[in-house]
Amino acid sequence: MRDDDVPGWWQRLGLDGLVDVHVHFLPDQVMNAVWAYFDQASEHYGTAWPITYRTSVEERLKTLESLGVRSFPALVYPHKPGMAVWLNGWARDFAASTPGCVTSGTFFPEPGAGDYVREALESGTRIFKVHLQVGDYDPRTDELDDVWGQLAEAGVPVVVHCGSGPIRGRHTGPGPFGEVLRKHPELTAVIAHLGMPEYAEHLGLTSYPNVHLDTTMALTPFTESLMPFPRELTSRLGDLQDRIVLGSDFPNIPYEYAVQLASLESLNLGDDWLRAVCWDNGVRLLGL
Repeated sequence: MRDDDVPGWWQRLGLDGLVDVHVHFLPDQVMNAVWAYFDQASEHYGTAWPITYRTSVEERLKTLESLGVRSFPALVYPHKPGMAVWLNGWARDFAASTPGCVTSGTFFPEPGAGDYVREALESGTRIFKVHLQVGDYDPRTDELDDVWGQLAEAGVPVVVHCGSGPIRGRHTGPGPFGEVLRKHPELTAVIAHLGMPEYAEHLGLTSYPNVHLDTTMALTPFTESLMPFPRELTSRLGDLQDRIVLGSDFPNIPYEYAVQLASLESLNLGDDWLRAVCWDNGVRLLGL
């Protein structure tokens, strides 16, 4: 399947389009820094990682529109203190001027985090993103306890990159974030990338009632060559039909968007499963 085939794919399923909970738009200087990092992917990850959609903001938005991605967040995340408030303001403005984009936010363990997260929630932020490997912080820190509590009470989802792929961090893996969930069991969390490569352990976190996992880059040939998904867990994905949600990592992917959808279809879990993953669950999580 190629990108030109995507609209026909979701139309065959009887959908009105796609809802993708893991899309990135960032301030230009930040996105350029991210792309520069991926330019050195062979050094960082041991494999090349060409950015397929390395185009202008306008062109990227046109691409999402042509694919039929009806709703998406512009996920932002800081790598040091003092960035989150600025990124939240940027994301709020971007969503306000971009059809289909829902307001996203982020946070970092720093003084005042609880205050600016409260402000973001009050201003209508509908999804947050944190990246424990890039941020290099422990999610169990006292500075974030109030933040997790606020998000749990509000029922607003947070996309959490806590898996140890593509490279392990000091605080990645299911253990640290699993302890956050033990303290805040009602938290609506979306484990990014199906928790790769600790797939089974992160699937196990769905014992908490509001834990979901997004499909971002998982199951694609690119990722299978590095961190293969154990096929004995496929039936588990089927059982979790209401907890798996479409994510792509657009635009920072080394293949066409269609590859993610084809990889999901190849699981042979049925059209109802695909409809739930590619539309229903995203609609519910984003409050559309």
